[in-house]
Amino acid sequence: MRFFLLGMALWAGVLPSRAQTDTLTSQPPLTDSIPAKPVPVIRGTVGELVNGQRVPLVGATVRWLTTGVGTVTDSVGRFSLAGPSIPARLLISYVGYRTDTVAVTDPAALVVASLRAEQTLQEVTVSGAPGQIDRMNPIQTELITQRTLAKAACCNLSESFETNASVSVSYADAVTGARQIQFLGLGGQYVQTNVENIPTVRGLATTFGLNYIPGTWITSIDVGKGAGSVVNGYESMSGQMNIELQKPDDPNRLFLNGYVNSFGRLEGNVNWSQPLSPKWSVGVLGHASTLRTEIDQNNDGFRDLPFYTQLNGVNRFKYTSDRFMTQFGVKALYEDREGGQLSRLGSSRYRFGNTTRRLEFFSKTAKLYPEKPYKGLGLILNALHHDQTANFGFRPYTGQQRTVYANLIYQSIIGNTNHTYKTGVSYLLDDYREQLGATPMNRTESVPGLFAEYTYTDPERLVLVLGGRFDYHNLFGAQWTPRAHLKYSFSPDLTLRASAGRGFRVPNLFAENFGYLVSSRVIINDAQLRPEVSWNYGVSLSQDFQLFGKKASLVLDYHRTDFREQLVVDVEHPRELHFHNLYGKSFANSVQAELNYQPFRRTEVKLAYRLFDVRQSMTVPSEDTLLLPKMMIPRDRVLLNVGYALPYDKWKVDATLQWNGRRRIPYLREGLDADYSDVPIEYAPSYVNLNAQLSRAFRSGWEIYLGGENLTGFRQLSPIVAASDPFGPDFDASARVWGPITGRMVYLGFRFKPQR
Repeated sequence: MRFFLLGMALWAGVLPSRAQTDTLTSQPPLTDSIPAKPVPVIRGTVGELVNGQRVPLVGATVRWLTTGVGTVTDSVGRFSLAGPSIPARLLISYVGYRTDTVAVTDPAALVVASLRAEQTLQEVTVSGAPGQIDRMNPIQTELITQRTLAKAACCNLSESFETNASVSVSYADAVTGARQIQFLGLGGQYVQTNVENIPTVRGLATTFGLNYIPGTWITSIDVGKGAGSVVNGYESMSGQMNIELQKPDDPNRLFLNGYVNSFGRLEGNVNWSQPLSPKWSVGVLGHASTLRTEIDQNNDGFRDLPFYTQLNGVNRFKYTSDRFMTQFGVKALYEDREGGQLSRLGSSRYRFGNTTRRLEFFSKTAKLYPEKPYKGLGLILNALHHDQTANFGFRPYTGQQRTVYANLIYQSIIGNTNHTYKTGVSYLLDDYREQLGATPMNRTESVPGLFAEYTYTDPERLVLVLGGRFDYHNLFGAQWTPRAHLKYSFSPDLTLRASAGRGFRVPNLFAENFGYLVSSRVIINDAQLRPEVSWNYGVSLSQDFQLFGKKASLVLDYHRTDFREQLVVDVEHPRELHFHNLYGKSFANSVQAELNYQPFRRTEVKLAYRLFDVRQSMTVPSEDTLLLPKMMIPRDRVLLNVGYALPYDKWKVDATLQWNGRRRIPYLREGLDADYSDVPIEYAPSYVNLNAQLSRAFRSGWEIYLGGENLTGFRQLSPIVAASDPFGPDFDASARVWGPITGRMVYLGFRFKPQR
């Protein structure tokens, strides 16, 4: 056993990150000016009581009443805070809850605080506002908690953003079932998506990776806009997401979930955690889902949704002591998809198939300093093997990815906790072996790097973060990535944030454009392999205020992404799929306004408007450029979410209405000039859809939920071009997909969490 643990640790690591128990080395910087000497450290938890169970509150603010020094709770409601001389009092607050104070007389005692909702007596009903901005983070970051996720069925990560105004999700094509996200007007490949600070949805997982993370495993999602921290790498270009999963030491030992919908999709999930000793714990996360019903609502002879079966599991161990923490484990996934024409059409029908096998080893390790909570040393190591085979009609595809990732981080202070820093080294090895038909696409990337990030904190007003990293890419040489973030509080209720930074990444031509391969287009690749490079600039303003005597918050933000290098995917010409490097301009402007309001007791309202201006030069070398709106990006989007809960969350109802504005689609007719000078501008119409869910909780720990998606029933009638002749030259199942493919869907499910 000893040698087994040592061997697993070689694959392992802990990445210090924003307040979470698994990364205790990275507690939010303390904001007082204490000298670098031992100080009393208070630890505790903040939660609420729901149906007799204590539910953690993520992102609750904990401050010393006398000094104002504070922190926020992590993904399981825990906090650690250095303080003044004891006795003292803690002020604990959370949006939508009554502020509470706790007297601390013993620094060794664990503080346990339970907040109650505003204007209630002995009932706890609503978990804050529907949108929660991380108040301590200088990066504009929205926290999506378990309670927010429970507003919908949330079967996987791609279905976790139905009530989120910043992230939108749509189908990439009409055959594969792959979902893609849009963030700040750009595709999901430009968002660095981490699972517990391990880069995960990237490389060959770009196509279906959002489906590989079951929603019931998730405890929280951090959605950060703009360039992220340099500590987490160089690939964040438009934003960064970090997903936290249930931990082995989670106090909720068992969670079960079952789901079925009117399309015939079945799903089951289990989360199990168990202490093995005072310091050791074990956790298992399991998932199985399948769809075997043929659906063809538009009668074009193609399945609207592919058959699929997915088996997915995580087994992890965790060890915790006062000065050392480690967790390690293995993830395994198998998924099989089959789409295309209906089975009754016989063996000569057009088929799409994809089989994915993933095996991943990970470990997180941290050296803790209880007497110096501002100091820490953490390591994360990860090893991945991804194997994928697919076919698009008679065109086969094979892909393999082998990745090794390591990140070593040290953090401490300079003089006092107003000046903190993080520094470290990283290494990324990606080995890709892809082949589409007779065309190979192989490369090996080896990227050692080093980074440093300095944070200055003025307890009353200002947080300034300056970071930079230097990476040496074996194919593209030295890369310098500077980033800066600023948070300035004009008052406790009015906060300004600003950010700027560079990002770069190497695109994966096939994996990131899987949907376009479901066609008869001839692939013309004129692109040289080189990294995409962009600069992102952003500013946001958040204001808490009273509206008709009730709590409300307004967030306004603007972000712009300018590309210096980019892979351009051109489907403007019928029967051809062009890839070429950027010649000219490419940029994305995003403006968003979001209002969160609680007009009545136990009622939450979110209203948001988002505008995109995304343009890209379409050209060929030595020709004039034509700056066109980028395809499939809706200019406008409006989201309205309303939620209501009875006392003790006995009954909950939630509804989300979305209006999606028009978007440019390709003009698929013959006779266009090669220089794009006569490309007509054609737009798809706007549409509205409605999602809703009703749930009933019982004291025994059971919860039953009933819901529906796309209840307006809107769907695109003819998403596939030349569906009657899939082996002909005009067949295309992706370039004209702009809206829902299926109509209304109803689902039923249960959740079970035993009472303690």
